[in-house]
Amino acid sequence: MPAFVDTNVLVYAEDGTAGRKHDLARDLIINLWNDRDGVLSVQVLQELYVTLTRKVGKPLPPGKALAIVREYLSWVVVDNTPGLLVAAVGLQGRTRISFWDALVVQAALDAGCDRLYSEDLNAGQRFGSLLVVNPLAQPVR
Repeated sequence: MPAFVDTNVLVYAEDGTAGRKHDLARDLIINLWNDRDGVLSVQVLQELYVTLTRKVGKPLPPGKALAIVREYLSWVVVDNTPGLLVAAVGLQGRTRISFWDALVVQAALDAGCDRLYSEDLNAGQRFGSLLVVNPLAQPVR
């Protein structure tokens, strides 16, 4: 089944200074590449570019960040459409999540994903058949 990946997971996969989160995110991304199950949205790729060039500890040059974004264009990428926008506003109203998170969730739903890998939403939360999974959570000891 296709799985949607939120921006934060992609950032950790690219940020070698993120320690264990980098390792966990990188392993997940590699598996999604190999299985060809990864799904993203234009919004996620926009956020990835901005974060890699401005918000990480060692920002990347724009050309390097764009090269990373271009690699992800081989995945299934959900476009930002008027229909997605309207559906996300409705989802936001029903669930009380942020508008930006609602856009991510709605894109995952529109793509038929059964999982949404994200650190921002509540792990275990469901939106219909979509399950939020935090692949970066530390195991409880």
